[in-house]
Amino acid sequence: MKTIKLWRTFKEGADNYRRNGWLTFATVSVLTLSLFAMGLTGLIGFAGNLALRNLQEKISISVNFQPQVSEDRILSIKKDLVRYREVSSVDYISRDQALDDFLKNGDPVFSEAVKEIGDNPLLSSLVIKADDPSNYDLIAKKLEQSDYKGEIQDINYERNKKKIETLNDLTRRSKDIGFLIGAAFMLIAVLITFNTIRLTIYSHRQEFEVMRLVGASNVYIRMPFFFEGIFYGLSGAFTTLILLTVVSYVMSRNIGPLFSELLGSRTFFGVYLSTLWVFIPAAIIIGILLGVISGFIAIRRYLKV
Repeated sequence: MKTIKLWRTFKEGADNYRRNGWLTFATVSVLTLSLFAMGLTGLIGFAGNLALRNLQEKISISVNFQPQVSEDRILSIKKDLVRYREVSSVDYISRDQALDDFLKNGDPVFSEAVKEIGDNPLLSSLVIKADDPSNYDLIAKKLEQSDYKGEIQDINYERNKKKIETLNDLTRRSKDIGFLIGAAFMLIAVLITFNTIRLTIYSHRQEFEVMRLVGASNVYIRMPFFFEGIFYGLSGAFTTLILLTVVSYVMSRNIGPLFSELLGSRTFFGVYLSTLWVFIPAAIIIGILLGVISGFIAIRRYLKV
């Protein structure tokens, strides 16, 4: 008997959802916009964090030494640096090796200029990688305060540091803006879903009196509107997933090289696919919650049984 009643309330909720026509379309559209704003913000935030990690892995501190500093002295400094607990690795780059790398990977015009000069203008250096990106500041400060700071010509870190800070700032701002937009759309979605269910309740008001006279319980009368809210939420969730799939694919096709460089040869669409296991349940759960909350508010306010 309970199963039959549950099925009847489910069917009644589905009928309400179908009969509302343009109201259903408007409600699902706003729910979709809300979930889409939240989903795209989350996806951009995830891609930003991934890009930040990839950039941090490529970051290092290059310590260039004065031309008169001998190789033995630089190797001695390297042994000292390896003992720092914040340091993951230290690589020695000789002047000859630096020149070879420059000629292989540098601009052909500059390569020709170096060959014309006939002398190696590059310096010997140590390339330091930290065990954690947050330790680069500490390592740079230790180098500036070391006993051999007079033997150092320059420390190439500030430029890389600014890149990380800029990307981190952009990621943080996109999250904040996306959260505000998502929250605003969620409020609008709840209000529109609430009004849609309220109108459904109003159009069925005479039926409720008859149902009460024949002994229908409060739960039986109210359940169709909870199911109606769930249908709105599910429709919004699935439409959002389709929209996110299309948008992420289009973004990958049009600005793919930029994302590929930032995301370690991964496309924006590839990042989206890798996070579907999070986005699918999240969109469904949030969509259902928005629908149920809207239905609950409407029922409590307008359904007097």
